[in-house]
Amino acid sequence: MMKVLVVEDDAETAEEIVDEFSAAGFDVVRAASGPDGLAKAQTQVFDVITLDRLLPGLDGLSLLEILRGGGVDTPVLVLSALSSVDERIRGLRAGGDDYLVKPFSPAELRTRVEVLARRSPDPRLTILRLHDLELDLLTRTVRRGSREVDLVPREIKLLEYMLRHANQVVTRAMLFEQVWHYRFDPGTNLVDVHLGRLRRKIDQPGEVPLIHTVRGRGFVLRAQN
Repeated sequence: MMKVLVVEDDAETAEEIVDEFSAAGFDVVRAASGPDGLAKAQTQVFDVITLDRLLPGLDGLSLLEILRGGGVDTPVLVLSALSSVDERIRGLRAGGDDYLVKPFSPAELRTRVEVLARRSPDPRLTILRLHDLELDLLTRTVRRGSREVDLVPREIKLLEYMLRHANQVVTRAMLFEQVWHYRFDPGTNLVDVHLGRLRRKIDQPGEVPLIHTVRGRGFVLRAQN
């Protein structure tokens, strides 16, 4: 069952959304303010979040930036009556995955949520593994065989993304967007520097190399060349 967080302060709109999602068989949790939505998003696991742009206590984009800065990468659909191109860009740059202007069709909203859920690996996995590499998402600890690997938060985030896409080539643009939340290539070697540090910590002498560079394409996490 898909679990969705609906962050919406307008009671009528919230009821319409909850009814649509419930009819589709979703497990729906509602928050009526920015602080309430932030608390629920940080302490529970959801497949998708629908987030109103204008909220009491904490506006939607500020809430979104806090979530992304804290490593919460649940897909977010921003809902707003603000329809200008600039507002859409702001919503996406803040970390939103999609933007839907009010008023909207409940059926379209449901479809967009279903599409976002299909794009995302199951966020309820708490331990990610490849070969003898293990990342515990609850304790934020990493082990390679019998040794513990000391990683900083950004390296953990980078490793998590690569583990969720193990055996798939990930490009620099994908890493900029998903790990740093840049919607553009800033023209730096930021990804290469962090990948180099991560590789030195993960792949020690005598161990099977796991992080590989794919020339002209990007990087891949796999146990074989």
